[in-house]
Amino acid sequence: MNSAFYNRVLAVAAALTLASCTSFGPERTEVSMAERYAPPQMFPTVDLVAPAPDIWKRMRLGFAIPNMQGEEVEYWTNYYASRPERLRLLAEKATPYLFYVIEEINRRGLPSELALVPFIESGWDPSAFSRAQAAGLWQFIPSTARHFKLQQNEWVDERRDPVASTKAALDYLEYLFEFQGDWHLALASYNWGEGSVHRAIKRNQEAGLPTDYLALDLPEETRAYYPKLQALKNIINQPRRYRASLPKLDNRPYFVEVPRLQDIDVELAAELADMPLEDFIALNPGFRRGVIMGRQARRVLLPIGQVDTFLANLEAHEGPLVRNTVKTPFMLADSAQVHRVKPGDTLSQIAKRYQTTVALLRSLNQLRNTRLQVGQELKVPGSQG
Repeated sequence: MNSAFYNRVLAVAAALTLASCTSFGPERTEVSMAERYAPPQMFPTVDLVAPAPDIWKRMRLGFAIPNMQGEEVEYWTNYYASRPERLRLLAEKATPYLFYVIEEINRRGLPSELALVPFIESGWDPSAFSRAQAAGLWQFIPSTARHFKLQQNEWVDERRDPVASTKAALDYLEYLFEFQGDWHLALASYNWGEGSVHRAIKRNQEAGLPTDYLALDLPEETRAYYPKLQALKNIINQPRRYRASLPKLDNRPYFVEVPRLQDIDVELAAELADMPLEDFIALNPGFRRGVIMGRQARRVLLPIGQVDTFLANLEAHEGPLVRNTVKTPFMLADSAQVHRVKPGDTLSQIAKRYQTTVALLRSLNQLRNTRLQVGQELKVPGSQG
């Protein structure tokens, strides 16, 4: 981090510790807060005059893993190609995160195919939670997350944090590649575990059999893992051939990091940023009790265009920054219980019963509207009052 940017971050952080009526003074008229967090400082390794006009072309330019071929790859390529709407929705869900992921991959000199992993692992849903207790975009289980220094406590779960989990996932994938010496086997290890893949390789060696990905005796899920990734690569490489409609994603940052040195409610932070709660949570899904903890030197992720709005509204805000910590805790999917919809139930009634909001229920359950069906199971936060 260059010294000029570091000094500016310190200045902003110091200003945020003052009361909401504190003024940022004349400096604020000279340069906007969005400009302070502009890409040259946040991403110092990238030339803003980027060689690729959109993120899909940039991804194609970085493909470097040898292609895999075979019946499994053909099956999954046809599977995704025959479901263009599902593929489009997945690509749209990647919109807030994909530039950052590609940026981090390029910074490390890794193949850009690794950016396809969250398509398979979580469908780009940071609140995704599996039966094996894996969470977040990259689906870390608790033990692996601890090994890669992702915080998990009462207040925060960094497995869901887009920035922290991406860095940890790429650390893990780099380690797996060094361990296996092959990207296909590294990705099999990401799904099944490096020990399991290593033992499968050893069994083939002892039997005098090949030890490549397709030759190994793998569980069904792992056998399909890289073929799925290869299928997505095929379609992104040749969208016209497969009649795929990828959403336009400019090759520029979607979000920036803004430091927080005071506690603040997630709901209030979304209000101050003038953002729908579900959109704010999509960028900041790791806060488990609805409070961003300043004493842990946390930061929030905001779309670039909302930084000035957030800081100006924070400066003008009167009253407490933490309002409903006990009454309406924000509990994500891993601590949610299930409510089965009964005749006459509405989202507003269910939200009132469980002391939460309609917006949060829609976010937890990925609901596109408020219509419910009798018997439908909904994840609900916390417990009834």
